[in-house]
Amino acid sequence: MFPNGTMKWGKGNFLVRTRQLFADQGLLVAVADAPSDRQAHPFLNGFRQRAEHAADAKAVIGWLREKFKVPVWLIGTSRGTQSVGFLATELNGPDGPDGIVLSATILVDDKSRPVTAMPLQKIRVPVLVVHHEQDGCTHCPYAEVPTLMARLRSAPRSQLLSFKGGENTGDPCDAFAYHGFNGIERDVVQQTASWILAK
Repeated sequence: MFPNGTMKWGKGNFLVRTRQLFADQGLLVAVADAPSDRQAHPFLNGFRQRAEHAADAKAVIGWLREKFKVPVWLIGTSRGTQSVGFLATELNGPDGPDGIVLSATILVDDKSRPVTAMPLQKIRVPVLVVHHEQDGCTHCPYAEVPTLMARLRSAPRSQLLSFKGGENTGDPCDAFAYHGFNGIERDVVQQTASWILAK
């Protein structure tokens, strides 16, 4: 992200391209870029589940709470769920998020720890799981979603929102395939925001 708010990459990412739709639902939206020392190879590879990542997130959460006086939820999509899942297991109470959303969750991965292999019993905040039933990404098979949901039993509130349809274009793990909720963004955002805002 450049200082003027324009983006160098990631524009197609489901959460980045729907940020205004989330704002239209009454949510204050902040898009966190990769740290300045992670803007080149190996980017976030090997970083998403480290103490340094948790320290960065703790600072951002603290700043948002202090500046805007609002609950802070973390939402991750695809690889971002490996960040959000990890952060929710590491940061608790005033240091951590008020809730999390995992969309197109990484459930199978032989190179880094998938979300289902994390100590999810440590999560003590609400968790919403958003997944496309036709997601063709090999890291995100819908058949593994029940395993994820079963591991979220310690969360005070958890739910799965499943979606079908839309448009499926390009690589099955890319943002404009079913994996990125292409063509059904408005419905996905509306239901996600409604769940976050529910008391």
